[in-house]
Amino acid sequence: MANVRDLKKDINFVLGDIIEAVYVWEYNNTDKDTKKSEAIIDEAIATFDALIAKVNDKKVENKKAHFKAINSELETKGLALIEKINKLN
Repeated sequence: MANVRDLKKDINFVLGDIIEAVYVWEYNNTDKDTKKSEAIIDEAIATFDALIAKVNDKKVENKKAHFKAINSELETKGLALIEKINKLN
């Protein structure tokens, strides 16, 4: 990982793409209930807020390990959200 700015961009791009995928699903499935898809969007926004707060935390002893953990958490939560999008019916 190069720097904090790149990590913030990654968080923004990954979760933004997930939200966009939900909107595309909603657009293509106008006849279906959107409660589950809206919950995915809410979860993506909450994940974004939590990860950015962790990135901005200045009271970290080992920054490299801290940012590596944030990056892996982004990957884990991103994949979980993508799975939820794939299960929408």
